[in-house]
Amino acid sequence: MPQASSLKNKVIVTCAVTGAGDTTKINPHVPVTPEEIARSAIDAAKAGASVAHLHARDPETGGISHDLTLYREIVERIRESDTDIVINITSGGGGDFAPNLQNPYQAGEGSDLQTAEERHEPVAELKPEMCTLDCGSVNFGDMVYVSPTEWLRRQARLIRESGVKPELECFDTGHLRFANQLISEGLIDGNPHFQFCLGIPWGAAADTETLLYLRSRLPENATWSAFGIGAMQMKILAQTALLGGHVRVGLEDNLYLSKGVIARNDQLVEKGIGILGKLGKEPMTPQEARETLHLT
Repeated sequence: MPQASSLKNKVIVTCAVTGAGDTTKINPHVPVTPEEIARSAIDAAKAGASVAHLHARDPETGGISHDLTLYREIVERIRESDTDIVINITSGGGGDFAPNLQNPYQAGEGSDLQTAEERHEPVAELKPEMCTLDCGSVNFGDMVYVSPTEWLRRQARLIRESGVKPELECFDTGHLRFANQLISEGLIDGNPHFQFCLGIPWGAAADTETLLYLRSRLPENATWSAFGIGAMQMKILAQTALLGGHVRVGLEDNLYLSKGVIARNDQLVEKGIGILGKLGKEPMTPQEARETLHLT
């Protein structure tokens, strides 16, 4: 393992290649099929990304999919390629709830709900090196993203039993409090890794004050990363790197290379790495990311 000093100015670059939002009509480069998603992750790795964060989409509609067959094809295509990258699968799908306006006890149009066990299924089956764990509920645009505390405890146990490293995703300040509670209860093993998700309506703001607040409440043995959405993607990347964190780019969070210019994932990785270079930073290799995150 390299000495910590040799990694002092190196940063883990995650590429979130597709997400689950209704973005394919805006940017035709958003990958949809398993082949497209895997290829986009591989291209991101060749551009310098250390980690690929993966969702599956329905090849027919382009919308969110929880189909294990699709996840398996994505992961197998990446693993069978000659390009190395750390694989990080979402386990946060199936949390969208839009109350029926006539009967708030019923889910309205656009809702998509899964149990903790259903959310965990691709992780249990495919054993990626990492997976996300969304650490709380939040108003998410006009919906509510639902992740009750007991569900999260169940998910944390399932992730631990699978031997997969959780990325503790925090969309608001209370999520960090609960992530620390999971750690105190012994449900997160080893050195925890946090991801601060900033600028999503109506979660934590994408600004320096929020980053400093969140960073100040991390456990001493934690690593952390952050991202901003839309026009804040590269600004938060720069601020995060200056504050000692790791970074994330990709079409899940931002569709544009510059104003009015649609992007590809590899272009966003290259742009992010260019900014890091101006700050005296460089991207970690996938193997260096594994060592930093204690995946090996």
